[in-house]
Amino acid sequence: MAKRHLDSGTQAHSAVVLEMLRLEIGSKVALVGHPLHVMMVHFPVAFVVATLGIDAFYWWSGDEFWVRVGVWSSGFAFWSALFASVVGTAELLLVRGIRLLEASWSHAVAAMTLLAITGAVWGEHLFKPELILPHGLALSALASVMVGFAGWHGGKLVFDHGVGVLVTPKI
Repeated sequence: MAKRHLDSGTQAHSAVVLEMLRLEIGSKVALVGHPLHVMMVHFPVAFVVATLGIDAFYWWSGDEFWVRVGVWSSGFAFWSALFASVVGTAELLLVRGIRLLEASWSHAVAAMTLLAITGAVWGEHLFKPELILPHGLALSALASVMVGFAGWHGGKLVFDHGVGVLVTPKI
């Protein structure tokens, strides 16, 4: 097998790097050479898990303070997930090599399901705070499970296939 050269002049020995070059699965939505989706997904993950913790504190303490904090946390979870999903969808549509990977479709379905659940969590916190216990807590737990599922498939894309590691020079 012939070795390919990267832009920096180093030789690619890794199977993941060779697959990245073969399928052309580098990011096309980037800022200063850094893939945006990979950077953005940390925010909804953190806010979804934080919302679960906030709802648990509300259940434990009964303090209305946690309802107000939950509105903000679930709102940030929804909006950051929405922005990350727009960028992720752009990557999926713009990069043919990503569409060829099964894990990308599993990740996309899980992420869109997560977006819908976080929207429901935020809506419940915002408009029906009396339903936070037990419905909101259950939805927050479900959102955290979906974060794990979407993150698992997203991790497979990054670590097993190298998606979002390099920026595609061809646009």
